[in-house]
Amino acid sequence: MIRVVFGPLEEAGTAAVLWPVTAEWDAVTAAMRRFELVAGPEPAQQARRLGELPVGSAVITGGGNLRAQFLVHAIVRSMDEPVSENSVRRALQNGLRRLSEWAIESVAMPPLGTGAGNLDAEDSARTMVVTLLEHMRDAAHPSEVEIRVESEYEREAFERALTMHGNASPAADTQ
Repeated sequence: MIRVVFGPLEEAGTAAVLWPVTAEWDAVTAAMRRFELVAGPEPAQQARRLGELPVGSAVITGGGNLRAQFLVHAIVRSMDEPVSENSVRRALQNGLRRLSEWAIESVAMPPLGTGAGNLDAEDSARTMVVTLLEHMRDAAHPSEVEIRVESEYEREAFERALTMHGNASPAADTQ
Protein backbone atom coordinates (compact mmCIF):
# COMPACT_ATOMS: atom_id res chain seq x y z
CA MET A 1 0.00 0.00 0.00
CA ILE A 2 1.20 3.50 -0.83
CA ARG A 3 0.02 6.34 1.39
CA VAL A 4 0.56 10.07 1.09
CA VAL A 5 1.28 11.51 4.54
CA PHE A 6 1.50 15.22 5.34
CA GLY A 7 4.40 15.81 7.73
CA PRO A 8 8.17 15.92 8.15
CA LEU A 9 10.17 12.90 7.03
CA GLU A 10 11.96 12.71 10.37
CA GLU A 11 8.64 11.94 12.10
CA ALA A 12 8.02 8.77 10.08
CA GLY A 13 7.41 5.65 12.16
CA THR A 14 8.39 3.19 9.41
CA ALA A 15 11.18 0.60 9.62
CA ALA A 16 13.25 2.56 7.09
CA VAL A 17 13.47 6.00 5.53
CA LEU A 18 14.71 6.54 1.99
CA TRP A 19 16.15 9.98 1.40
CA PRO A 20 17.82 11.69 -1.57
CA VAL A 21 21.50 12.63 -1.41
CA THR A 22 24.22 13.77 -3.78
CA ALA A 23 27.07 11.51 -4.89
CA GLU A 24 29.13 13.35 -2.27
CA TRP A 25 26.57 12.25 0.40
CA ASP A 26 25.20 15.76 0.96
CA ALA A 27 21.56 16.65 1.60
CA VAL A 28 19.85 17.98 -1.54
CA THR A 29 17.41 20.50 -0.01
CA ALA A 30 16.99 22.55 3.16
CA ALA A 31 14.30 20.11 4.36
CA MET A 32 16.71 17.21 3.85
CA ARG A 33 19.42 19.12 5.73
CA ARG A 34 16.98 19.43 8.65
CA PHE A 35 16.34 15.69 8.36
CA GLU A 36 20.09 15.00 8.35
CA LEU A 37 20.53 17.02 11.55
CA VAL A 38 17.82 14.99 13.31
CA ALA A 39 19.37 11.70 12.13
CA GLY A 40 22.69 12.72 13.65
CA PRO A 41 26.22 12.21 12.29
CA GLU A 42 26.41 8.39 12.40
CA PRO A 43 24.44 7.53 9.20
CA ALA A 44 26.36 10.08 7.14
CA GLN A 45 29.68 8.82 8.52
CA GLN A 46 28.75 5.23 7.61
CA ALA A 47 27.78 6.27 4.07
CA ARG A 48 30.85 8.45 3.49
CA ARG A 49 33.13 5.48 4.24
CA LEU A 50 31.94 4.01 0.93
CA GLY A 51 33.37 6.91 -1.06
CA GLU A 52 31.66 8.60 -3.98
CA LEU A 53 29.16 6.36 -5.79
CA PRO A 54 27.44 6.90 -9.15
CA VAL A 55 24.07 8.57 -9.53
CA GLY A 56 21.33 5.98 -9.17
CA SER A 57 23.12 4.05 -6.43
CA ALA A 58 21.53 3.34 -3.07
CA VAL A 59 22.95 2.05 0.21
CA ILE A 60 21.52 1.21 3.62
CA THR A 61 22.95 2.40 6.93
CA GLY A 62 21.65 2.49 10.46
CA GLY A 63 19.00 5.09 11.21
CA GLY A 64 21.00 7.03 13.78
CA ASN A 65 18.71 9.14 15.99
CA LEU A 66 15.65 8.54 13.79
CA ARG A 67 12.67 6.42 14.82
CA ALA A 68 13.43 4.30 11.74
CA GLN A 69 15.99 1.54 12.22
CA PHE A 70 17.42 1.93 8.71
CA LEU A 71 18.26 4.81 6.39
CA VAL A 72 18.46 4.29 2.63
CA HIS A 73 20.68 6.86 0.92
CA ALA A 74 19.50 7.24 -2.70
CA ILE A 75 21.92 9.18 -4.91
CA VAL A 76 19.91 11.45 -7.22
CA ARG A 77 22.62 13.80 -8.52
CA SER A 78 26.34 14.51 -8.73
CA MET A 79 28.56 17.39 -9.76
CA ASP A 80 28.43 16.06 -13.36
CA GLU A 81 24.86 14.72 -13.51
CA PRO A 82 21.94 16.93 -12.45
CA VAL A 83 18.65 15.63 -11.08
CA SER A 84 16.43 14.15 -13.79
CA GLU A 85 13.47 11.80 -13.95
CA ASN A 86 15.94 9.09 -14.97
CA SER A 87 18.25 9.69 -11.99
CA VAL A 88 15.27 9.65 -9.61
CA ARG A 89 13.96 6.42 -11.18
CA ARG A 90 17.34 4.66 -10.95
CA ALA A 91 17.97 5.79 -7.36
CA LEU A 92 14.48 4.72 -6.28
CA GLN A 93 14.72 1.36 -8.07
CA ASN A 94 18.03 0.61 -6.36
CA GLY A 95 16.75 1.81 -2.99
CA LEU A 96 13.73 -0.48 -3.33
CA ARG A 97 16.05 -3.37 -4.27
CA ARG A 98 18.07 -2.82 -1.09
CA LEU A 99 14.86 -2.76 0.98
CA SER A 100 13.69 -5.97 -0.69
CA GLU A 101 17.06 -7.70 -0.14
CA TRP A 102 16.86 -6.83 3.56
CA ALA A 103 13.14 -7.82 3.74
CA ILE A 104 12.24 -4.42 5.19
CA GLU A 105 8.44 -4.13 5.37
CA SER A 106 7.87 -0.36 5.53
CA VAL A 107 9.57 2.76 4.22
CA ALA A 108 8.91 6.48 4.19
CA MET A 109 10.34 8.87 1.62
CA PRO A 110 9.95 12.47 0.49
CA PRO A 111 9.26 13.55 -3.08
CA LEU A 112 12.58 12.72 -4.76
CA GLY A 113 14.38 15.15 -7.05
CA THR A 114 12.36 18.24 -6.14
CA GLY A 115 13.64 21.62 -5.02
CA ALA A 116 14.90 24.77 -6.69
CA GLY A 117 16.07 24.10 -10.23
CA ASN A 118 15.08 20.42 -10.12
CA LEU A 119 11.91 18.45 -10.92
CA ASP A 120 8.49 19.83 -10.09
CA ALA A 121 6.21 17.81 -7.83
CA GLU A 122 4.16 16.43 -10.75
CA ASP A 123 7.22 14.99 -12.52
CA SER A 124 8.57 13.56 -9.27
CA ALA A 125 5.17 12.06 -8.41
CA ARG A 126 4.70 10.44 -11.82
CA THR A 127 8.20 8.96 -11.83
CA MET A 128 8.04 7.74 -8.25
CA VAL A 129 4.53 6.30 -8.39
CA VAL A 130 5.20 4.32 -11.58
CA THR A 131 8.49 3.01 -10.15
CA LEU A 132 6.90 2.10 -6.80
CA LEU A 133 3.94 0.31 -8.39
CA GLU A 134 6.21 -1.66 -10.74
CA HIS A 135 8.38 -2.76 -7.82
CA MET A 136 5.49 -3.59 -5.50
CA ARG A 137 3.78 -5.68 -8.20
CA ASP A 138 6.80 -8.03 -8.37
CA ALA A 139 8.37 -7.86 -4.88
CA ALA A 140 7.12 -8.63 -1.37
CA HIS A 141 9.15 -5.89 0.33
CA PRO A 142 8.49 -3.18 1.15
CA SER A 143 4.75 -3.73 1.41
CA GLU A 144 4.03 -0.32 2.96
CA VAL A 145 5.26 2.98 1.53
CA GLU A 146 4.66 6.44 2.95
CA ILE A 147 5.34 9.42 0.73
CA ARG A 148 5.91 12.24 3.23
CA VAL A 149 4.90 15.62 1.78
CA GLU A 150 5.20 19.07 3.32
CA SER A 151 2.87 21.10 1.08
CA GLU A 152 -0.65 20.84 -0.29
CA TYR A 153 0.83 21.13 -3.80
CA GLU A 154 2.96 18.00 -3.23
CA ARG A 155 0.04 16.13 -1.65
CA GLU A 156 -2.23 16.86 -4.63
CA ALA A 157 0.48 15.87 -7.14
CA PHE A 158 1.07 12.50 -5.48
CA GLU A 159 -2.61 11.74 -4.93
CA ARG A 160 -3.30 12.50 -8.62
CA ALA A 161 -0.42 10.27 -9.73
CA LEU A 162 -1.61 7.42 -7.51
CA THR A 163 -5.15 7.67 -8.84
CA MET A 164 -3.97 7.95 -12.44
CA HIS A 165 -1.57 4.99 -12.28
CA GLY A 166 -3.75 2.42 -10.64
CA ASN A 167 -3.75 2.89 -6.88
CA ALA A 168 -7.52 3.40 -6.87
CA SER A 169 -7.77 4.84 -3.38
CA PRO A 170 -4.68 6.82 -2.42
CA ALA A 171 -4.67 6.97 1.36
CA ALA A 172 -3.92 10.47 2.58
CA ASP A 173 -3.05 11.05 6.21
CA THR A 174 -2.15 14.06 8.27
CA GLN A 175 0.03 13.83 11.30
